[in-house]
Amino acid sequence: MRTPCGTFYVTSGPADAPAVVLLHGLGLNHHCWQWMAPELAQKFRVIRYDLHGHGQSADIDGTPDLRTLSGQLARVLDAVGADQAALVGFSMGGMIARRFAQDHPGRVRQLVILHSPHRRSADEQAAILARVEQARTHGPAATVDAALQRWFTETCRNTRSDLMAEVREWVLANDPAVYHRYYAILADGIDEIVAPQPPISCPTLVLTGDEDFGNGPAMAQAIAQEIPGAELLILKGLRHMALAEDPAAVNAPVQAFLSGDPGLTAVCGTRGRP
Repeated sequence: MRTPCGTFYVTSGPADAPAVVLLHGLGLNHHCWQWMAPELAQKFRVIRYDLHGHGQSADIDGTPDLRTLSGQLARVLDAVGADQAALVGFSMGGMIARRFAQDHPGRVRQLVILHSPHRRSADEQAAILARVEQARTHGPAATVDAALQRWFTETCRNTRSDLMAEVREWVLANDPAVYHRYYAILADGIDEIVAPQPPISCPTLVLTGDEDFGNGPAMAQAIAQEIPGAELLILKGLRHMALAEDPAAVNAPVQAFLSGDPGLTAVCGTRGRP
């Protein structure tokens, strides 16, 4: 299915169930939710879509930013007839979800922020700006190997060649003329979602892995501290793409949070208030 503005999306689950929208990260596409969507679709109406300039969705004219991508999400909700939804955002998708919760607070039922950035140190900011420039000059092929090292543990990289090949294919499918424009959002978009005023008020779960060196525990804690009542979960022994490396470790707490079922909250990790 496509929206009038050229966004490709797919839905699954009962049409009359509460809506859950899954927002992928930079360089990926709606297929990155293949390990979560089937479980969610047992009790929710699940909407997955490709961000502008990714997958099968159209690019935009001009410079993309979080407000542009927040607007895309609003149009997806309109297209599927959902006045309100829970949002699950991974990495840059988590940035978009926070922007949308500021722009359209009445449309967000719950918020799940997975492995998403907060304000960086000067060295961290310099490193991501260097990667943006590398992508601008040489395209996604120049950054994908280092990305896989950041995203997956060494054990996973050494034993899951199929997974490495699939994720690499997603990243390399991005248009080199387009990819760096969205990469820049990761570097430049933080300030408009840090310390939101008024604060985000919907129920929120913030999750990352203790080995996610780019979007790790300190960032997750900082995000959670800015959202009253937010829950924080740090998964042990996992990196950025825990949702693909160990789907059960991510699915269980996300399911528990979205369904409000306390019986599902016994998961591996550190959970609590920030």
